[in-house]
Amino acid sequence: MGPVTLSSAHPLVDGRTTRSPLVRALRGDRPERTPVWFMRQAGRSLPEYRELRVGTAMLDACLNPAMASEITLQPVRRHGVDAAVFFSDIVVPVKLAGVGVEIVAGRGPVLESPIRSASDVLALRPIDPAALDPIREAVALTVAELGETPLIGFAGAPYTLASYLVEGGPSKDQGRARAMMYADPHAWAALLNWCADVSGEFLKAQVEAGASAVQLFDSWVGSLSRRDYQRRVAPHSARALSHLRGIADADDRHVPKIHFGLGGGEFLDVMRDVGADAVGVDWRIPLDEASRRLGGTTPLQGNIDSALLAAPWSTLRSHVDEVLDRGLAAPAHVVNLGHGVPPETDPDVLTRIVRVVHGEL
Repeated sequence: MGPVTLSSAHPLVDGRTTRSPLVRALRGDRPERTPVWFMRQAGRSLPEYRELRVGTAMLDACLNPAMASEITLQPVRRHGVDAAVFFSDIVVPVKLAGVGVEIVAGRGPVLESPIRSASDVLALRPIDPAALDPIREAVALTVAELGETPLIGFAGAPYTLASYLVEGGPSKDQGRARAMMYADPHAWAALLNWCADVSGEFLKAQVEAGASAVQLFDSWVGSLSRRDYQRRVAPHSARALSHLRGIADADDRHVPKIHFGLGGGEFLDVMRDVGADAVGVDWRIPLDEASRRLGGTTPLQGNIDSALLAAPWSTLRSHVDEVLDRGLAAPAHVVNLGHGVPPETDPDVLTRIVRVVHGEL
């Protein structure tokens, strides 16, 4: 894996997104306007997304550059958020590496042949960088339309990817995956290294094609103890982010990295220390407490409770105001949800939240 190289046309090189509220906040500067975007904003709750997706399977949509770009842009147009997040799925690089996986409606990613043994791990092949060309094309199309609004690239963290691969699909407690972690630690480490490398190359492709920031998602990390996360998972997350090495940390070309782990409140500091510039916080921990646990030095992202999106507006408005207030404890704050947008969410509610965060309502 070679170092990341940004072309002269990259938005952080030509200056389009360098002073955007999102990039400034993720670098630890508090901009005049607090930035806001939503996890899973690209699609899910938008009628225009559902209309566009009719007849197209999820992974086919992800690998259709024109469609993926259009879906990425839809929430920026509708809500006025401060960033687009690339429309894709964490298993896309797994599929592009030759693993049989499909996304089943109402269930999630399902593997044709789950990874259950050391020999299964040895059979995994590295991802061919050329396989990521549809991703590069979709990012380039999107960035050309976004102007000064940054695009956030993303990937699944190694533990979450490995959990899907071992379990064969979504799991409540990742029991098989955690059993493998103890029963065959060498195979476990090899599997997480493979996951780190496919996710790392996925991130690298998005950044080189024009993403101005990235987020590493660890959706299932809440099933781990602090000790297991620190010893058996965190080094592999660091490996995934190391694929973005080569960009000077001190200049305007630095691509900020957000690390978000659902249920990871007991090891926010470890999640930061794998190489993240900012830490995403779910709804379980107030932002001022999260900042205290991180020593008051780390930009935070979060953490509106998605469940309150269906509450009366006065209740939700009070909650958003509280999140903004507690976010002042951190050096900088990017407003987001504590998890993703539920598909049944009224899109107008998200637009109103953006206006509140921007001081317009």
